[in-house]
Amino acid sequence: MFLTLILKGILIGLLVSIPLGPIGVLVIQRTVNKSRMAGLVSGMGAALSDTLYAIIAGFSLTYIVEFIRTHETLLQSIGALVLLGLGIHIFFKNPVTDFRKHRLGGNTHFKDILSTFLVTFSNPLSVFVFLAIFASSGVASNLEQPYNTFFVITGVFTGTFIWWFSLSGIVSLFRHKINLRILWWINKTAGVLMVVFVLATVIVVLQKGLHII
Repeated sequence: MFLTLILKGILIGLLVSIPLGPIGVLVIQRTVNKSRMAGLVSGMGAALSDTLYAIIAGFSLTYIVEFIRTHETLLQSIGALVLLGLGIHIFFKNPVTDFRKHRLGGNTHFKDILSTFLVTFSNPLSVFVFLAIFASSGVASNLEQPYNTFFVITGVFTGTFIWWFSLSGIVSLFRHKINLRILWWINKTAGVLMVVFVLATVIVVLQKGLHII
């Protein structure tokens, strides 16, 4: 029973992590520009945020869900601003400087994990994604007991960790085959993709506002 719950949690963790959104781009960019560890800890920031949202959904904290629903537009706007800043920063960042900092031991893994945690956590829709997955997968019926929820959440975290560990590892294998010109394009592409994601978020927020009016 418990093993089944953990396995279901692992599948859910993989399901929410595998789609390559802005965090996936960040993990790839940091793995190439810095190191595999930088990419892994960046993914761990997203994993911690996803796990927190899974806990909220799993324990059915309705008052928090209601708060998120009420302040959805504000939270999305904050997330968009954080992501916009990251996108602009990456676009104008020189990959050669990153390599020099890495050689000098100047990596700040705390900043890597904190930034991805904030970007992921600022998306309030995540909790509803977990609620929907729990309901559609049949896991929700097993979450009446707190200890059952614990095993599912453990599986979710394990699944997200497996994905980010695998992604950073795969990218790291080809890291040394990538020259500075390719790194430059990776930075520009990552920055542009994040800005595009922000614009899409703004459009969605504006459409919701117009619909309410």
